Amino acid sequence: MLVGSIPMCFGNLTSSLRRLSLASNNLTSAIPSTIWGLKDILGIDLSSNSLTGSLSVDVGKLEVVTYFDVSNNQLSGDISSSIGDLQALEYLSMKNNSFEGSIPDSFGKLISVESLDLSNNNLSGEIPKSLQKLLYLKFLNLSFNKLYGEIPSGGAFVKFSSQSFMENYGLCGASRLQVPPCKDASRKAHVSVWRYVVPCVSVIAVVVVLVMVVLLRRRKVKHDSEIALFPDQEIWSKVTQLELSRATNGFREDNLLGIGSFGSVYEGILSNGKHVAVKVFNLEMEEGFKTFDNECEVLCNIRHRNLVKIITCCSNLDFKALVLEYIPRGSLEKLLYSDDEFCLNILQKLNIMIDVASALEYLHFGYSTPIVHCDLKPSNVLLDEDMVAHVADFGIAKLLSGEDSMTQTMTLATIGYMAPEYGLDGIVSRRGDVYSYGIMLMEVFTGRKPTDEMFAGEMNLKQWVENSFPHSIPQIIDAKLLRTDDRHYAIKKDCLSTVMELALACSATSPEERIDMNNIVTTLNKIKKKFLTNVGQN
Repeated sequence: MLVGSIPMCFGNLTSSLRRLSLASNNLTSAIPSTIWGLKDILGIDLSSNSLTGSLSVDVGKLEVVTYFDVSNNQLSGDISSSIGDLQALEYLSMKNNSFEGSIPDSFGKLISVESLDLSNNNLSGEIPKSLQKLLYLKFLNLSFNKLYGEIPSGGAFVKFSSQSFMENYGLCGASRLQVPPCKDASRKAHVSVWRYVVPCVSVIAVVVVLVMVVLLRRRKVKHDSEIALFPDQEIWSKVTQLELSRATNGFREDNLLGIGSFGSVYEGILSNGKHVAVKVFNLEMEEGFKTFDNECEVLCNIRHRNLVKIITCCSNLDFKALVLEYIPRGSLEKLLYSDDEFCLNILQKLNIMIDVASALEYLHFGYSTPIVHCDLKPSNVLLDEDMVAHVADFGIAKLLSGEDSMTQTMTLATIGYMAPEYGLDGIVSRRGDVYSYGIMLMEVFTGRKPTDEMFAGEMNLKQWVENSFPHSIPQIIDAKLLRTDDRHYAIKKDCLSTVMELALACSATSPEERIDMNNIVTTLNKIKKKFLTNVGQN
């Protein structure tokens, strides 16, 4: 829980420091230039902070470093080509930042690298062919960028799957990578054939293409037909009911993590040693079948650091289960209302709500088909060991087909969190998620559930906050967050007032008056930055 900037004096430890790990704190500002003078350092881990700025060209001076991790920060700018000088480097992770520009061709000089992760940035351009020279490269992740052009096919690239290149819509290459074929390469490979093909073959090809388009469209429309649960069979493999029973000690109560409307979740360990959460659906209700299919359809096609990840599934006539990544700290609701002495501070709550907003921003705008979660609440937000939030439970989520901005449903969401138009008319839209997010934002910082017994008659959580804004905000904020004897009282009061203002903007009665998730993420990051800057100065 360290805050502030990384001290310049670390650079004085040139003769003794071998490994430096400041990961998973709340450190801000740029990486000090003195770090690059540690010529004998072997490992640097600055991941999961709020570091800003760019990577200096002097990073190439870390001559013997083997481990370098700056993932999960707010770093930006071009990636320096001098990183290619780190020829002893075995592990490099720069994921989840805002790096832009192209991947330097000099990366081909990282002759010792085994793991390279540049995912979730704003990188563009082509994948350098020089990466084919990296003979020891075992793991590569370039997903969620803006790369284009042909995916190299030589060297280590022969063993990488589509998971290494997801969400780069301009890439092309081998069909096993689930990208379009490269047109130029295709023309070169078949130029001699086309030169001698009779005209009628062209007509046949056009007919075949048209038939394929029609079949694909029909398949997309028929959601209720068989769902292709896990299209990449190299990655996904189903497990049996017996395997899951063994993993959870026979679905014992001791392994029970929670019970929901349509099933139960158990903690388990698979035969390969992987720690998982097994969600078993209640098939005594028809909704159990529907929610299983729904979660499969949604989860199998989305990837984001703040969404719970699906590992595999088990689907029989009388048993259906999803195997999900295990999130050790449990739900946000559990942490908010735990009897333990541990309580979340303002910065931790801001980070959690930024994570949740980032997940919703991806669902609403970052995927090819907009997805509405429909049941956002603290019990559906899980926290890992690093206090990173993961949105879960997509049992009643809706995909907005085509250009539609809304749809209708008969499925009820959770009382207290669902938007007025959802409860009255069953209207589902992205702005319904925004409303739920606003209510959740109020709950997290006031410590009051929307179903609290204090809210009776026409009074509800939103009305309570609205009546207190702006002059009586301190009276409604969780007492653990705001104490008058705190030397940062004024700063915290201003921060929390701004958060409540945002929450009210999210939960406007009229959907058209609510802001969208893009603006929510931007606003929260500004609030966090201002808070850290002012607290640091005081």
